Amino acid sequence: MIFQRSLLREFTATGIATFFVLLAITVTTQLIRFLGYAARGNISSDAVLTFLGFASLRYLPHLLSITLFISVLMTLTRSYRDSEMVVWFTSGQGLNSWIRPVLIFAAPMSVVIATLSIFLSPWAMAKTEAYRHQLQSQDDIAAISPGVFKESRNAERVYLVEKLAANLSTVANIFVHSDENGEVGTTVAKRGYQETAPNGDRFLVMLNGRRYIGPPGSAEYRIIEFEKYSVRIEANEVNETLPTVNAQPTLALIADKSPAARAELIWRAGLPLSALVLSLLAIPMSFVNPRAGRSLNLMLAALLYMVYTNLLSVFQAWVSQGKVGVVIGMCAVHVVMLGMVAMMFYLRLSVRPLRTRKR
Repeated sequence: MIFQRSLLREFTATGIATFFVLLAITVTTQLIRFLGYAARGNISSDAVLTFLGFASLRYLPHLLSITLFISVLMTLTRSYRDSEMVVWFTSGQGLNSWIRPVLIFAAPMSVVIATLSIFLSPWAMAKTEAYRHQLQSQDDIAAISPGVFKESRNAERVYLVEKLAANLSTVANIFVHSDENGEVGTTVAKRGYQETAPNGDRFLVMLNGRRYIGPPGSAEYRIIEFEKYSVRIEANEVNETLPTVNAQPTLALIADKSPAARAELIWRAGLPLSALVLSLLAIPMSFVNPRAGRSLNLMLAALLYMVYTNLLSVFQAWVSQGKVGVVIGMCAVHVVMLGMVAMMFYLRLSVRPLRTRKR
């Protein structure tokens, strides 16, 4: 059918363009966020791309849900604006005729969203937590960034390096301030590198430097010049922690009867359902008067999307806290939104300026 093929083709083109724009925005904002963490020394610079990849995978279900809603809304809004709806209505295609092609377009995407939400996003979250745990178990030197003061986890030392060599094996202009055994020590060196002893101990080796040692608050300091000075790097011990609910596989959540697990299952199942409901909601919301602006309905659509997702989060929190049951938490928001869809279809079908009338 020409009508259906035309809509599906435009839905697809608009959806692809929308998805890549949203993906670019998400990747850019997350990259800025992780670069800020790296600049403050919270994570090492070589971990930025890894965290960015896992974050992109976690956000894929949300991006596809927004893409589905925007592609249907923008396509039908353009048809109203360009008066193409007049042609479709006068040819016998009522507003209900848009439900079938929209569902044909939305159903496969909802299946993809469900797969990502149930399987891929938890996997990416688990990998993120495992990688963060691995970074926390690394020594303090591994997270040092040039030009940033880095404090050791036991707060006994502060490191600063000015430059990092291209081969990432040596650093230049090193500053180390330590507070150990009741004495304050400040060490500066022109360059240094890491060295691993045969027994596995790691050392920060500084070359051609000077060390100032003395009791705090006293002017009696000892000055030691050295050609080579080694500082043992203490390995960090991080206690094993259980994965959070967000990172647990879906099968594990099904076996878990706790309220937190039930709430997480509701959220994962709610994403594809909300995508379907939003695609249907976009049909009556796409109406726009060709002689007027289209900003109002787009603002209303954005508001309804935010209300919908926030309500899902609220009911998820209520289920987690035991305030509402699982069935209510799963169905209440979607039933209300489906009722709104039915009401908006009724209101649009009640106003029939473009429908053909018998004479």
